[in-house]
Amino acid sequence: MRREMPKDLYALILAGGSGTRLWPLSREEMPKQFLAVCGSETTLLQQTATRLQKLTGADRIRVITSGKWRALVAYQLLSTGLKGDFVIEEPEGRNTAPAIALGIAELISRGATPDDMLLVCPSDHLIKDEERFVQAAELAMDASRAGNLVTFGIKPTGPDIGFGYIKTRHDSAKWLDVDEFVEKPDKDTAMSYIKSGDYYWNGGIFCFRISDMIEAFNDCFPEAAPIFSADRERLASCFLASPKQSIDYAVLEKARNIACVPLDAGWSDVGSWDSVYENSAKDGSDNAASGDVVLHGGQNNLVLGGGRLICGVDLDSMIVVDTPDALFISPRGSSWKIRDLVRDLSSDGRTEAAEAPVSARPWGTYEVLCKGERHKIKRIVVSPGKRLSLQYHVHRTEHWVVVRGAALVTLCDIADSSPKEILIHEGESFFVPKGKLHRLENPGKIPLEIIEVQIGEYVGEDDIERMEDDFSRVTIQG
Repeated sequence: MRREMPKDLYALILAGGSGTRLWPLSREEMPKQFLAVCGSETTLLQQTATRLQKLTGADRIRVITSGKWRALVAYQLLSTGLKGDFVIEEPEGRNTAPAIALGIAELISRGATPDDMLLVCPSDHLIKDEERFVQAAELAMDASRAGNLVTFGIKPTGPDIGFGYIKTRHDSAKWLDVDEFVEKPDKDTAMSYIKSGDYYWNGGIFCFRISDMIEAFNDCFPEAAPIFSADRERLASCFLASPKQSIDYAVLEKARNIACVPLDAGWSDVGSWDSVYENSAKDGSDNAASGDVVLHGGQNNLVLGGGRLICGVDLDSMIVVDTPDALFISPRGSSWKIRDLVRDLSSDGRTEAAEAPVSARPWGTYEVLCKGERHKIKRIVVSPGKRLSLQYHVHRTEHWVVVRGAALVTLCDIADSSPKEILIHEGESFFVPKGKLHRLENPGKIPLEIIEVQIGEYVGEDDIERMEDDFSRVTIQG
C-alpha cells in the first residue's frame, strides 16, 4: 500500500565532509559520499536522496555542503529527481550545529514554517533495509509532534569503540527517553553497554519540529541562534561567528525532551575498508571482489580492482584496493590506521593524498594518465550538451586530440569581444596557448572524449582563471 507523504516534513542532507578513511578511493577532493561502494551502482549521496524521497518527495529535500562541492552535489542528485534549488552552501565548514542552523534558516526563507518538521541525515551512510528506515522515521515524526528532539539510535552489532553511545530508558511511550550521550568508550566499557541493552550507537540522524530546535539553540547554544533571525546580508557573518561544534555537544546533550527511536535497518557509516568488506556481497570463500580480479585459494579478502588485472594466491583476510595512481594493502582489522598513513603522505607533499585520479565534475570526468615535472596527460570526457568554463591558464599550454565525438572550441584573447568558435572532429587536434581564453563544449548527443596534453613550468589543477561558468564555481580544481 502506498504511503501518504506527510505535508509538514522536510529533509536536510549534510554533505560537507572530506574524510579519507576509504583512501585511495576517497580523497580530499572526492569524499566517500560521492563514491559508489559495497557493490552499489549509485553513490552514498544518491542513495540517501533516493531513500528520503520515500518520506518527503523530491521537492522538500535540501542538501547543505561547502562551495567546493556545490556543483558536484547538484550533478549527482539531479539524476535522482531532486527539484528546484536544493543546494544550501556553507561559507565554510563549522561542524553540524551551525550547519543545521543554517539549513533551518534557509528552509524558513524558502517557505517552511516553525511548525514543520525536519529530518536530518548524513550523506555518507549505508542503510540496507529502507522499509525499516521509513518505519523508524514515521515513529520519529510522532515523537517530534509530541515535542521531542529525536535522535535515531543504531542497534549495536557489537562492542564497537569507534562510535559514541546513547544511554536510554524505557517508558510507556513507543519511543525511548535519552538519559545521556556517552563519548567513545574503551572495549570493556562498550561490552558492558551491549550487555545492558540500554545503549545505542549515535548515528547522527535526527528529527524535530523546527520551532523546538530553534528554542533548544536559544537555550543551549545561543552563540549560533542569531543565524535564525539574520537577513540575507547578515546570514553568512552570523554563521561564521558561530563556534565550531557538533549538534550533539552543542544542543542535544544539554536540551530537555530528547527521545531515541531505535533503528535496526542494516545501518553502517562505511567508516573503514573493514566496514566495506562486512557490507559487500561475498563468494563461497567469503571473498568480496570487484573489477578484474582472479583469486586462487584464500579466503575472507576484500579485493577491489581498478583498470588492471589483479591476481592473488592463498590470500587470507587481506584488503587490496587498486586505483590508477595508488595501491593500498592491509590485513583486515588494520585499515583504521589509514588516517595516519594519509596524514604522512600529505606531510610529504604527495598529491595522491588529495587529488583523485578520476575526478567527477558537473560537465563530466577527467582522469590523469601521466604526470611529470613539466607535463600532464589527461583523458577528458564531456557529457552531451555540457561545456567547461571559459578560462585561461597562466603557466601552461594545452593540446587537445579528439578521440570520440566532436568538440566545439572557443578561443580568444581576454579583451576580445568576438571569440572564435571552431568545430573539431574525431582524429583532429587543437592547440591552446598560455593566456588565451578558451572553452571546450560537447554539442553532440554522445560523450565527447579527448586526450589533453599540458606543458609548462607548472601543471597544477589550480592554474585556472575562470571568466564564465555554467555551474557558478569559484576558481577551484578542474
